[in-house]
Amino acid sequence: MPFCSNCGNQVGARDSFCAKCGTRQPIPTLQTQDVLAGISPRTASILCYIPTVGWIACVIVLATQRFRNDTIVRFHAFQGLYLFALWLFVQWAVHPICAALEDSPFIRIDRLMEGTIMGLWIFMIIKAAHEEAYALPLIGDLAQKSAAGK
Repeated sequence: MPFCSNCGNQVGARDSFCAKCGTRQPIPTLQTQDVLAGISPRTASILCYIPTVGWIACVIVLATQRFRNDTIVRFHAFQGLYLFALWLFVQWAVHPICAALEDSPFIRIDRLMEGTIMGLWIFMIIKAAHEEAYALPLIGDLAQKSAAGK
C-alpha cells in the first residue's frame, strides 16, 4: 500500500489525492517490457520464413525498435515478406487460371510454383539458422535495398 508523498498518510493504490492533506499523488509509471527482448536476431530471422504465417513475424520485426538498425534481420524480414507475396500471387492469380484450364498441359504449373516457394522457405530457414544473409534471385536484391532504406 503506498503512502502520501507529502504527509506520509496511507493512500490507496489508485488515489490521485491524499485524503488527509489533499496533495496530488505522483502517477506510478508503468514499466513496459520489450516483448522481443528474449528473441535473438537469429531466431527473429528464422521466424520470418515460417510458411504462410511468417509474414506476421516479418511485420513485427520491421515495426519494432529492437531490430531497427539490424540490417541482416531486416533483410530476412523483407525477403520473407516478398516470398509470402509471391505465394499469395500463386494462390490468388495463377491457381485460378490453372484451374480454369483443365485440359491444358500447364494444369500443374501452380503446384510446381507452390512447391518451389515451399522449398525456398525451407532453404531460407536453414540459411537464417546458419546466420547467412543469402539473397534469393530477383527478390533478394529488392530485400537488400529495402533493408538498407534505399
